[in-house]
Amino acid sequence: MARSQSGESVLQRVVRILESFGPDTPVLSITSVARRADLPLATASRLVADMTVHGLLTRVEDGRVRIGLRLWELAARASPTLPLREIAMPFMQDLHSVTGHHVQLGVLDGDEVLFVERLAAATKAVINITKIAGRLPLHASSSGLVLLAFAPTEMQERIFNQPLRTYTDNTIASAQELRMVLADIRRQHVVVCRGHIHPDACGIAVPIRNPAGAVIAALSVVLPNDDHAREQVPALMATARGISATLAAPRWTHAAIE
Repeated sequence: MARSQSGESVLQRVVRILESFGPDTPVLSITSVARRADLPLATASRLVADMTVHGLLTRVEDGRVRIGLRLWELAARASPTLPLREIAMPFMQDLHSVTGHHVQLGVLDGDEVLFVERLAAATKAVINITKIAGRLPLHASSSGLVLLAFAPTEMQERIFNQPLRTYTDNTIASAQELRMVLADIRRQHVVVCRGHIHPDACGIAVPIRNPAGAVIAALSVVLPNDDHAREQVPALMATARGISATLAAPRWTHAAIE
């Protein structure tokens, strides 16, 4: 694969271009792409043109570009989370109807939780910064804490030894506190995070397990941070048990769920 004078491959530069786009910046000018990807304008322009030909990017009327449907198609066609999402969605819809609050599904990816599905509350919803394909640090969110609690010891130790970003005064900020919270999650199989991301929001998460008993995802609700938050725990835990039981059904035992 051709490399630039800096030693970067074309693929590395293409990935940086794709990473320039996000939920808050879905459409960018070529100049913005070059700046965000740290590429010369001529290089960015050439690569964007090639990516547009292959449908990875698409141009809008004013000449700016956005992620192309072809890229979504290729990613969705063989997504490792597809079986999990197909199983979880009917259960999530029922939970959403019962609770009336945000419901989301997260998986572990690197040192972050990646949200692969989300159902938003329609009216009078508490603030929720998560989005589909959005990420949060493991220590800061309810879903991330559940995934970290059952993650390998070496991953936990790596997180303990890193600076812990705080979003509010309630965000876990020390390794000692984090160790205690993770131990509690392993005992109770649920975590309630009051105001960890936003003072007015409470995140509650529970684990989802594959047929071997390993935790492969976290199911969470985001609701107002009030005295009624814990009332949603039984419904959340029942929903997670239903998803886990369905994963063990013969239809899904050979699916791409690790």
